[in-house]
Amino acid sequence: LVAQQKPSKVPAYQGVIKRVQPNGDTVCVRLHGDERQHWMTLSDGKTLVKENKNGYICYAKKKKNGVIVATCKKVKNKK
Repeated sequence: LVAQQKPSKVPAYQGVIKRVQPNGDTVCVRLHGDERQHWMTLSDGKTLVKENKNGYICYAKKKKNGVIVATCKKVKNKK
């Protein structure tokens, strides 16, 4: 007999990390989720998404069908 195990999910790093935007700006974010489902937030809790076209981390919005997509607004650290 072979016992079947459910694959374990590795949780995201729990601290704040710096991500570099394509233009060189750095953004401090928190990671959430695991290797299958993951997202980022700012310290104020706003959800972020990495935009696929240019690779920028942008603010996220939820569409009517529940899908979370990137907005056109790029994230910048407050000075």
